[in-house]
Amino acid sequence: MVFKCKMCDATLKFNPGDSVVECEYCGTMQSLPKYDDERVGNLYNRAEHYRKNNEFDKAQALYEEIASEHPEDADAYWSVVLCKYGVEYVEEPGSNKRVPTVNRTQYTSVFDDENYKQALQYADEKQRGVYEEEAKKINEIQKGILEISKKEEPFDIFICYKETDENGRRTLDSVLAADLYEVLQKEGYKVFYARVTLDDKFGEAYEPYIFAALQSSKVMIAVGTKPEHFEAVWVKNEWSRYLALIKNGAKKTLIPAYKDMDPYNMPMEFAHLQAINMGELGFQQDMISGIRKLLASQDDKSDAVTAAVSVNTAAVLDRGFLYAEDQDWEGANECFEKVLNVTPQNAQAYLGKLLVDLKVSTKEGLLTCGQLFEQNDNYKKILRFGDAELKTFMQRASEEGGADAREQLYKDAAWKMENSIMPEPLLECQKVFESLGDYRDSKDKLEECKQRVKTAEEKKLEDLYNFNRDLMNRDDIDMCKRALKFFEEHRNYRDCADWVIQCKAKVERLEYEKQKAEDAVFRNAHRLEAENQYGAKSFRRNNGTAAWIKLGVSVFIIIIYGIFVLIESCS
Repeated sequence: MVFKCKMCDATLKFNPGDSVVECEYCGTMQSLPKYDDERVGNLYNRAEHYRKNNEFDKAQALYEEIASEHPEDADAYWSVVLCKYGVEYVEEPGSNKRVPTVNRTQYTSVFDDENYKQALQYADEKQRGVYEEEAKKINEIQKGILEISKKEEPFDIFICYKETDENGRRTLDSVLAADLYEVLQKEGYKVFYARVTLDDKFGEAYEPYIFAALQSSKVMIAVGTKPEHFEAVWVKNEWSRYLALIKNGAKKTLIPAYKDMDPYNMPMEFAHLQAINMGELGFQQDMISGIRKLLASQDDKSDAVTAAVSVNTAAVLDRGFLYAEDQDWEGANECFEKVLNVTPQNAQAYLGKLLVDLKVSTKEGLLTCGQLFEQNDNYKKILRFGDAELKTFMQRASEEGGADAREQLYKDAAWKMENSIMPEPLLECQKVFESLGDYRDSKDKLEECKQRVKTAEEKKLEDLYNFNRDLMNRDDIDMCKRALKFFEEHRNYRDCADWVIQCKAKVERLEYEKQKAEDAVFRNAHRLEAENQYGAKSFRRNNGTAAWIKLGVSVFIIIIYGIFVLIESCS
């Protein structure tokens, strides 16, 4: 019989009858299961495999099956506890020791868990000591997680998706989730989207923030483009926990959202849920409409809690407006954001954020701010969520506060229109007159501007046409290719189609002549090199003959001189 370490997966060495053993590799004390059935052994091996891969739901189901068949196996109950709390054993930096982490926080203490109590009931003394020691560690970790999660602001919607694929690249699921996040944020909802929400939590454990978001979110959108993405370990960890909350009575809704896949290939747990096809036109509008109805109907707060939230919101709003009066824009914006996290349709909070955007200290200051803000998103939210009195004031502030700015915009645009001949600045003027609406004669200026733009574009095109015809007269390949590109892009303008043909012919001719010239240069260079080599050989041959003549003359002179000396000595 072979047992693997629950922490490091090493093979454990033990003696028959042992109920507890210490792993010689990581030094962890752990209990041993009790069974003499090969089938149960196989179940344990499969369950351990799933648990060590963080597939806690699959592992828990197998442990529960073992416990039902062997109700006195303490280790089966303890293993269920590890799965319920998502306990993963990770290596402590600098040592081989394994320490627990909690990936599935519960409000229930591990000491109150029924499976833990069952484990203690059927454990012997040594096993009980191991369970109690590990339970203390898990409980301390869970207390820390709950403490952090209490400080987190509540969310309305949780987007569940797979961030990266097996190669570490960003998935299409992540991109689709990002689009949903942007749309839902603009609708005023507080949305949990891991890529953004956890961005500032680098180096920290994510569980406290995920737990808080799962608990507070009224809606979860599970996004996927492949069946395996829905079944990915950490994706399933999120949506299965959410379904468990629903099963336990929480007023929450899970919406599966898929694209480019068969909906029947989604997890079987989604079979009873209404899924949304993200590949269909208008799916975002349908989803937002459904979410509005869901959130409007899910009012599970008591009057006392609602009153408390209302009082707290009013206090934070007051602080925000005080910060704005002191021109502490960062502090003010933080307060208004906190209010919107709790009440995303609070018009006063959007008013505060508008003051921050415009750097205006008070609401009354909007009447003389000298700025245009009709296109500001916070202004639009005020008109959407505000009462009749606030809407009337804001419309008046928009008219009076932006009067000077509107007049200056009008004057600047009118001057630029009269003094511009290029289409780009005229298009800028056109946008300004469009934004001014009925102000003075902006509508007439707009029509005049459109005509000027049309004329300027025609003039610009004509100038470019003439310019590129001039380029054609140059015997330069690059210039001709540039002209060819223009004529091809404007085939329907005047006789550009004819110029394309001429241009191509000239480019081909110039390229041929260029190649011919390069070949000639190459041949000349080759000939000169050959001549130089031949000249060097002739030079060496002539020099050799001269050397032999010089040597012969020298020898002849020496012989004559020797004969002369001999005659003289004899006489």
